[in-house]
Amino acid sequence: MAGVEDYQIKAVDRSEVLRYLGYSGQELTSEFDARIDEVVSRCLCVARPRGVTRVFELAGRDERDGAPVLKLAGTALELAGESVAAHLDGAVAVGVLAVTAGLTVDVELRRLSLTNRVEEVVFDAAGSALVECAADAAEKSIAAQAAARGFYIGSRFSPGYGDLPLDTQPVLLSTLDAGRLLGITLSSSLLMSPTKSVTAVVGLFEEPHAKGYARCDECRARLSCRLRAAGRFCWD
Repeated sequence: MAGVEDYQIKAVDRSEVLRYLGYSGQELTSEFDARIDEVVSRCLCVARPRGVTRVFELAGRDERDGAPVLKLAGTALELAGESVAAHLDGAVAVGVLAVTAGLTVDVELRRLSLTNRVEEVVFDAAGSALVECAADAAEKSIAAQAAARGFYIGSRFSPGYGDLPLDTQPVLLSTLDAGRLLGITLSSSLLMSPTKSVTAVVGLFEEPHAKGYARCDECRARLSCRLRAAGRFCWD
């Protein structure tokens, strides 16, 4: 069974925090600049980043309603859609991960929503950057498991990317026992709590694999994406 990994994240990329804030070169006052650093530091202190990873063999490829479906051995987890099938094309196994920054981040966000809305926005951006660091750490764990078997990994791909349905989440989380191990739950609209949580799959390959990322034309958020509206891209 999967075990919980605790991630010691001491810093986040400041440019990532600014990206989540929608920064595009505007001049920052020295006061706001200092406040960003202070809030990021507080987020790092409050957060409890943890994760779970497992690797499963590919049990087969099927088709449903004209779309490919990848099945993982020993699980009920199925990865449906053209985009994830292309992303995992040639994979011999699939790493599955779930990470969270912890409920303490949500508690602080709620407090700031009542006391300081500016710091709430900065803290939210810091939490987003931090949970991506946790996902990077989980991906490294899968990379180590892959290397031990002589395999290489690609990049991670999450439910909601491309045409991989968001309703993949319940079975993915159940497969990792992430509810019990990490405290991650889902709302009726499939949003995760704690809010700063990430799930993803990563392919294991016999040969070095180019780490391609989903592009805008594959993304369900393309019409409402603030980054795209500003001429910037999450994969760049």
